[in-house]
Amino acid sequence: MENKLPPGLLDLSQRIPSLIWNLAIAIIAILVGLIIKFIVTRLFRLYAKKETSYSFFRSVIINLGRAITYFIPLFLLNLFIPFMRMDKVYIAPLDKTIEILLTISFAGILVRSVRILEDYIYHTYDLNKADNLKERKIRTQIQFMRKLIVVVIVFVTIAIILLSFESMRKIGTGLLTGVGIGGIIVGFAAQNSLGNLLAGFQIAFTQPIRIDDVLVVEGEWGRVEEITLTYVVLKIWDERRLILPINYFIQKPFQNWTRTSADILGTVFLYMDHTVPIDAIREEFERLIVKTPLWDKRVKVVQVTDVKEQVIEIRVLMSSRTSSDAFDLRCYIRENLITFIQQNYPGSLPKTRNELGNLEKFIQQPDIKRS
Repeated sequence: MENKLPPGLLDLSQRIPSLIWNLAIAIIAILVGLIIKFIVTRLFRLYAKKETSYSFFRSVIINLGRAITYFIPLFLLNLFIPFMRMDKVYIAPLDKTIEILLTISFAGILVRSVRILEDYIYHTYDLNKADNLKERKIRTQIQFMRKLIVVVIVFVTIAIILLSFESMRKIGTGLLTGVGIGGIIVGFAAQNSLGNLLAGFQIAFTQPIRIDDVLVVEGEWGRVEEITLTYVVLKIWDERRLILPINYFIQKPFQNWTRTSADILGTVFLYMDHTVPIDAIREEFERLIVKTPLWDKRVKVVQVTDVKEQVIEIRVLMSSRTSSDAFDLRCYIRENLITFIQQNYPGSLPKTRNELGNLEKFIQQPDIKRS
């Protein structure tokens, strides 16, 4: 191998012991790789400082920094192997080991590059806006595609490493003869996993749910926090997490409050005595709702929706931009209307009546003995 060196270095290498010469080449290759990585990183950081919010260069540094730290020194070490002075018995395993490590580090670069693309799309389609339906659609598809691409990269990397060994190729050839029976067995064993994977594809592109959708599932209200290849994480309003298999949303009914829009109607029901003045409640409701930014100025209605023996049912209907605003608006209206009725019309609160006319006549009869 040393005959590839220039004449001056060739003479120097022959005067240095093989072990020291080989270690020196390895150290030089690693140091040069680290220096190159340091220079590239510094340049990227210099450009990143010029951008205030999102920075492509900052994303590259965060996602590719560690992967490049391994890849560049390994790449240079692989280039320097021909200059090492060692027997073929040792050079072949070393070359194979570096080749495998290079394959793994390159796969890491590909995986992290997907993250860079995802960061760019997240910046382009920002969720922090009132009407974010399009953004939630894109993010749901991107999250699913990223996970799928990462799985494909991992499997391809493993396949490349295994096929680089001659013995593994022979084993693979032998296994192909039993692929028919094995495929049937694996198909039965993994039918649930395959069903989840196909359900994931269906959800990613038909989108019955999306990231940040508001759902009511199994009696729980929450937002879609994460969609993986096999399950969905729902963040419940009280900070709990509900984990559901992804095919649940294909097979079972659920409520999606943000399917086409985040706008929603909220209701407050008041049960009052028949003597309550409806016009006064309507006027107070009009005064209250125009004062709060929780109302989106679309719907505001006060109606008597039912009459029962003891009370009447008053429905207060209002609209909000989101379900969270609707909940706060309902509480605000409910509390203030009850306070208004307590302070101004306490006699209109629900009560139980007893008719005493017949009882008084009965008591006044002289032939009735009272104890």
